[in-house]
Amino acid sequence: MSSTAKPPKIELGLSVLLSENRDWIRGKSIGLITNHTGVDETLRSNYRLFIEASDSQLSAIFSPEHGLWGAVQDGIVINSRDEVTSPLRGENPMRVPIFSLYGQSMRPTREQLAGIDLLIYDMQDVGARYYTYISTMLYGMEAASDCGIEFIVADRPNPIACNTIAGPVLESGAESFVGIHRIPMRYGLTIGELAMLLKAERVPSCQLKVAWMRGYNREMWFDDTGLQWVPPSPNMPTLTTAVLYPGLCLFEGTNMSEGRGTTKPFEYIGAPWCDGEKWAALLNNCQLPGVRFRPVVFTPAPVAETTKHAKQTCGGVAIHITDRVQFHPIETALQMLSILTTEYSDHFAFLPAPFDRLAGNSWLRNALSNSESVDAIQVRWVPELQRWCDNAMHYHAYP
Repeated sequence: MSSTAKPPKIELGLSVLLSENRDWIRGKSIGLITNHTGVDETLRSNYRLFIEASDSQLSAIFSPEHGLWGAVQDGIVINSRDEVTSPLRGENPMRVPIFSLYGQSMRPTREQLAGIDLLIYDMQDVGARYYTYISTMLYGMEAASDCGIEFIVADRPNPIACNTIAGPVLESGAESFVGIHRIPMRYGLTIGELAMLLKAERVPSCQLKVAWMRGYNREMWFDDTGLQWVPPSPNMPTLTTAVLYPGLCLFEGTNMSEGRGTTKPFEYIGAPWCDGEKWAALLNNCQLPGVRFRPVVFTPAPVAETTKHAKQTCGGVAIHITDRVQFHPIETALQMLSILTTEYSDHFAFLPAPFDRLAGNSWLRNALSNSESVDAIQVRWVPELQRWCDNAMHYHAYP
C-alpha cells in the first residue's frame, strides 16, 4: 500500500548537513548535543544516522534539560549515569557514552570532549527566551571554543514564526539559565541565526558553522513546514502550547498553577481560590486580539515535587487562541496578571526571584504590583526591543 503522506515543504539542517555539507563531518569524531526531537523529516533519530555513517564516528551524546528522551520534568537534575542506562543503551552496540548537560555540569567538560573533533547541536527549540536549550547551545559553543574544536548547528524552524518579536529584552546582569543572553522574550530567530548572533556577541572565537534549512521562510509556523511535531519537553505537547509559552510561562513565577500536571499546560491557569467565571468575564471584556477565555476547573496531578496545587481543585481559565497571527501571548499574560493583582490581591502573589528571572528584570513585577497599565508597561520596552530588532536583522538567513 502506498503512503498518502505529503512530503515536508522544507529540508532540515540535519539533512543538509548529511548531504551537501557532508565534508564538514567526514573523517571526524563527533559529539552530538541532542534529544528526542533530533529527528529528520521521516522521524529517524539523528544519533542513529550518525552511528550508521561510515565516514565519521559518533563518539559521545550530550543531553539537555528533560534528558535525551524528553521524559524528565522541568528543573529535575539528571545524572549522566541515569542517561547511560536509558533505552539507547540496549539498542546501541557501539555503546556511545551519554552525558547529561543538566546535572553535575551544565556544559561539556574537557574530559568528555577528549578525542572529539567537533560538536554538533541538533534539537528543536520553541522560540522563547526562557527555554533552556538556548543556554545549552551557548555553553556548548563556549566549551568547543575553549577546546579548539568546531561547533556545528543543524538549523531547525522557529515553531512560532520568525516574523514577530516581542517582550522586554533581558537586562544586563540578569542572566540565568532561563535567560542566558540579552534577547527579548519572543526573539524571532531560528536557532542557527541565534547561534550566529551569540558567536558575534559572546563567543567570537567559536569555530561555528550552520547547516541552513532549505525551503524555509520567516513567516512559517511549524505546521506550515510539513514536519511532524515532536514535543520538545513534557509540558510542550502541542504547537498551541508553544504559541502561548512566550507569555504564559510568566505564571511559573507566581503562586498560580500554570497547568502543569494537566493535559493542557499553559492553556489552563488557575488556583484553589480563583473564581474562573469572574476572571474569564473580566478578561473577555478586555477584547484582547486573537483569544477568548473560558472558565475551567482542573486538578493538577503531582508530576513533580514542584507541581503547584497538586491534587487540589483549582478554578481558573482555559485560553483559546482564535487567531494566532493576531494573538499576543505576552500582552495577554500581562493583562491576566494585571487583573489578578487588583481583583485577587488577598490571594495572588508573585514569587519575586523566579518571576524576575523569567522577566529578565525586576521592574516588570513592580509595575504590575503598582497597577501600571499594560499599555504603559509595553511602551517601556519599545526602545530596547527596536535596538534588538535592528541588530538581529544582520543575522537573518531566510527571507
